[in-house]
Amino acid sequence: MGLRERKKRETRIALSWAAIRLTVDRGFDDVKVEDIAAEAGVSPRTFNNYFAGKAEAIAARHFERAARIADELRARPSDEPLWEAIRAAALIGAPLVTESADTQPDAGWVAGLRLLTGHPALRGEFLKAGMAAERELAAAVAERTGADPERDLYPRLVAGTVGVAISASTDLWLRVGPPASYGELLQDALDQVTRGLPLPTGPAPGRSG
Repeated sequence: MGLRERKKRETRIALSWAAIRLTVDRGFDDVKVEDIAAEAGVSPRTFNNYFAGKAEAIAARHFERAARIADELRARPSDEPLWEAIRAAALIGAPLVTESADTQPDAGWVAGLRLLTGHPALRGEFLKAGMAAERELAAAVAERTGADPERDLYPRLVAGTVGVAISASTDLWLRVGPPASYGELLQDALDQVTRGLPLPTGPAPGRSG
């Protein structure tokens, strides 16, 4: 990726984070495009060059997470088993709720995210972002396995499975929260997938026996 493309991607990510922060703080209906642009330090015209509206800007974070997972997967050693590589890439590339994967959000932030992800105006945008995210990850899986992303089923199945693991971990974390961290839930989900989803025999992360 050249410098120009990196700058464009950085601006897109900054606008998406700004939209999320403001929406969590104020609520979806009380945030304007002008507010998001100001928060990101750009003009409303620049915002409109990237997104058709605030809902698309918010949902773009979902796509960016998958794009980063795909980038991380491409960077993994070529001799590493596929699911080990995917698990490592996902844990690096899919921090959920903060710009720093090491930061634990407070209860207010989590509550705001819960409302955000359930807002009716965002459902369609999240669905579109999810489909684009799966295509991005499927392309990376196809490159690694030598499959055809357009004709072969396997890359799409893998990408869809990873997407479900991320969605399930996200949903559970937002509704259960601590003591389980999002990273712990996602790692557990991917571990279970790697093992072929055996029947559970012990307590899940964050739950006592």
